[in-house]
Amino acid sequence: MDLSGRVALVTGGTRGLGYEIAKAFAEHGADVVVASRKPEACAAVAADLWEKTGRRVLGVPAHVGLWAECDRLAEAAYEEFGRVDILVNNAGMSPLYPSLDAVTEELFDKVIGVNLKGPFRLASLIGTRMVAAGGGSIINVSSAAAVQPGAAEVPYAMAKAGLNNMTAALARVFAPTVRVNTIMPGMFMTDISKAWDPAEVERRFREDVPAGRGGRPEEIVGAALYLASDASSYTTGSTIKIDGGFAWAAG
Repeated sequence: MDLSGRVALVTGGTRGLGYEIAKAFAEHGADVVVASRKPEACAAVAADLWEKTGRRVLGVPAHVGLWAECDRLAEAAYEEFGRVDILVNNAGMSPLYPSLDAVTEELFDKVIGVNLKGPFRLASLIGTRMVAAGGGSIINVSSAAAVQPGAAEVPYAMAKAGLNNMTAALARVFAPTVRVNTIMPGMFMTDISKAWDPAEVERRFREDVPAGRGGRPEEIVGAALYLASDASSYTTGSTIKIDGGFAWAAG
């Protein structure tokens, strides 16, 4: 799974699953662009990964829910490195809301923007350039909610279902040289899990997850490296579940 000589762009790359993916790519030889909305986080992670791996790392603050910000992010990556070989659409958000009828238009638009509109724009821009350059890999990070939605995450689940559909469509659009795939995580113990009700989490692990626990962030890395590297040269339009069995076990 050697990524030497390649450039990866990872959105939501300053914490959680995105950080682990960006670090793994750098450890396996790639130069990396990490993006998130907070400039200080981008700068800190860029310095951290450079110190740990010796690879070139560029931090770019960007709100991927905004079309113009996606354009600026893509241009920054190409200006710095001249190419992008791997795009990971990892940035996501799922704000809590008191009831479905209380979901505001602003909240709805933000959730769709970050989870679906941004990945579409970045994949469209960078995938087109990848085709012109002769190849590449796009990895969309979805969620088990796309196929097993909960009552408290309706807009998020809708957006992630759209992301799964987009993967299948773009695998055809950019074929045969650019591969497009999805990683579909279940319950991972990232920062977002701190807001979960501990009793409910314990019940879900006990009743709905055959593995009996949540995922550790570093457990996303194997699938990401596989899809980014030549090891997956015959894999496109696919969805890889990493959920401890949750998506099909939950009732």
